[in-house]
Amino acid sequence: MAARPLPDAAVRELGRWWSGCGAEFADGTPGAHTVRYTPSRWTRIAPWPSALASRSHTGDSGVSRAQVVSIVADTLRREAFEEALVATYVWGKGKRGSPGGNGPASLRKILSVESLDTALARGVTALSEHGAEAAYAGLQGLVPGLGPSFSTKFFYFVGKTVPSATGPQPLVLDRVLARRLRSLAQAVGRETGHDPDGSIANWVWRDGNWSPHRYAVYLSFMEAAARQAAASSTWPSDASPDLLEYALFSTSWT
Repeated sequence: MAARPLPDAAVRELGRWWSGCGAEFADGTPGAHTVRYTPSRWTRIAPWPSALASRSHTGDSGVSRAQVVSIVADTLRREAFEEALVATYVWGKGKRGSPGGNGPASLRKILSVESLDTALARGVTALSEHGAEAAYAGLQGLVPGLGPSFSTKFFYFVGKTVPSATGPQPLVLDRVLARRLRSLAQAVGRETGHDPDGSIANWVWRDGNWSPHRYAVYLSFMEAAARQAAASSTWPSDASPDLLEYALFSTSWT
């Protein structure tokens, strides 16, 4: 994965995505990426960030990545780590959250964990002192219900205020992005003969429970892929790796 560049099909698809969405992300970041959510579905969630729409609001609202960055920066200044998690969780779930579903109900269970605040605080410290891989490793499996898809969202937004001490900055890794990497790994395996049937790629880039090493590989690959895309004529040269993350989430080259 470290040596393999994005396939030509992926670069072409990224170029098409940028030609259609570039005006929205003219600053080279995905800050404008907005998720719709229904505040009233989260009425039993506390602490609730005041910058999110009031939970008495029965209609839909939107929250962008840039807004979540601002919310999390404020919560970190106040050491309100659970509030930071709520903001990232609501953004991550969006309208998929429902009163009895795996949105608010799951978040309530996570927030009920007695050691949650301490665990999140230690994760933030690990990011600032040791890097994204260490932060991910320290939180993995520690909080029941808080899996990699949402812990990486938490660290992604935290990393905008508290940069990784070493190595790449944290990025979101969820099932969709893992499947993008799986597709690439399968292509490499077929071409090299090391994994002709894709079984290794299927296991390494499974839908969840990625190891800290795998998360570190993902971050390194994304940095290299962002440089590769920037060298093409169809991708902005000053784009951040998280813009590539969002583009890969939104497109498919298979």
